[in-house]
Amino acid sequence: MKTVLHVLTSGTAYLEAHGIEQPRLACELLLSRLLRCKRLELYLKYEEVLPENLLEAMRRGTKRVGAAEPVQYVLGQVGFMDHVFKVDRRALIPRPETEVLVQHVLECEALWKSEHPAIVDVGTGSGCIVLSLAMARPNGRYIALDTSEDALALARENAAALGLADCVGFAHGELPDIVDPESLNAVVANLPYIPTATYERLPLNVREFEPRTALDGGPAGLSIIENVVHDAALALIPGGHLFLEIGDEQGASVLSLLKEGGFEDALVKPDLNGRDRIAVGRTPAY
Repeated sequence: MKTVLHVLTSGTAYLEAHGIEQPRLACELLLSRLLRCKRLELYLKYEEVLPENLLEAMRRGTKRVGAAEPVQYVLGQVGFMDHVFKVDRRALIPRPETEVLVQHVLECEALWKSEHPAIVDVGTGSGCIVLSLAMARPNGRYIALDTSEDALALARENAAALGLADCVGFAHGELPDIVDPESLNAVVANLPYIPTATYERLPLNVREFEPRTALDGGPAGLSIIENVVHDAALALIPGGHLFLEIGDEQGASVLSLLKEGGFEDALVKPDLNGRDRIAVGRTPAY
């Protein structure tokens, strides 16, 4: 007979022995999913005895995390902007930094002065950005764009689960292939921005499980960002907005790209840890 506290303690020790970061958190996430409760509610259940079927499921999940599989993939879901998104190896795991990106889009008053702004999420992955925007601002017209058919399939699954299947369009390809020049009010993107040499040193749970195409941004981490900046400059209406998530050492370089692309009011804004994370710019108004 194993209590919740015993399972948490032994699972944490197992993950610690396997070099997993935040082992207690991983165990709490696994167990709260199995018990269908909030993570903080586990403290009220310490003396409860786990039935054998849940105990075995916990063992399987803990072994997968111990083998470096991200706990979010083991759970099959992640919380983002107060919503739950399905995640698996088809797309990058949504991270808190990207919530900051979404928040900047939502707080852009000039964008939402348009009655039905047209917004494209480039490299949509799981769809967490565009679907969060669609839930918060249903008056927008949204397209989720990705070069990965697998990622688009996952984004469509999330849209259906959230009741947004008819609210967002999905397209396979790159921005110039999908939209006409001067047709968008905003482009938002969390693109691959990790330099290739840095990618090779990423932790095993990232490097071996999340798609490389969603992470590796080329020699300086800017190859795809540079292309999208130029594509967005053509796709946006005069006075249109570009919002990018970037690496914390890329602020100056991305500002240069934005200015070279003709963007005005180019700024780099910090994430919750004070690191450069969001780059924004606006196309010149006539």
